[in-house]
Amino acid sequence: MEHLYLEDLHAGQRFRSGTHVMEAGEIKDFAAEFDPQPFHLDETAAQASIFKGLAASGWHTASIAMRLLVTGGLPLANGIIGLGGEIAWPRPTRPGDSLHVDSEILDITPSRSKPNQAIVGVRCTMLNQKDEPVCVLSVKLVVFKRP
Repeated sequence: MEHLYLEDLHAGQRFRSGTHVMEAGEIKDFAAEFDPQPFHLDETAAQASIFKGLAASGWHTASIAMRLLVTGGLPLANGIIGLGGEIAWPRPTRPGDSLHVDSEILDITPSRSKPNQAIVGVRCTMLNQKDEPVCVLSVKLVVFKRP
């Protein structure tokens, strides 16, 4: 995998990650530790909820998106260093969903005080096997020039 520096990036550039298949057991394990709500832990309770079935925690979905980005979906040489952003979960992630992340560079703003870096706006959309978005991250990242 080629690692990219600031001078390798341009607005409109797109990237695609590998895939991850979400399993019911991992949904429940994550929820038990980090988001212990019934619709993430129990199929019967989930069926009676707004989700009408077992749904992954949004934070679990976002964590998988991060893993997919770090392992090749957004191959930045100095890592994915976030300054902030917004997150949305347009639909639930379900057991059996095959997930990938499509990312697009939106804008690049050079730093006035640090000429070796810039702030890069990126939209990362995690899609399921039906190409339906399950998580959308709009982030600002610090990206560095080649040393």
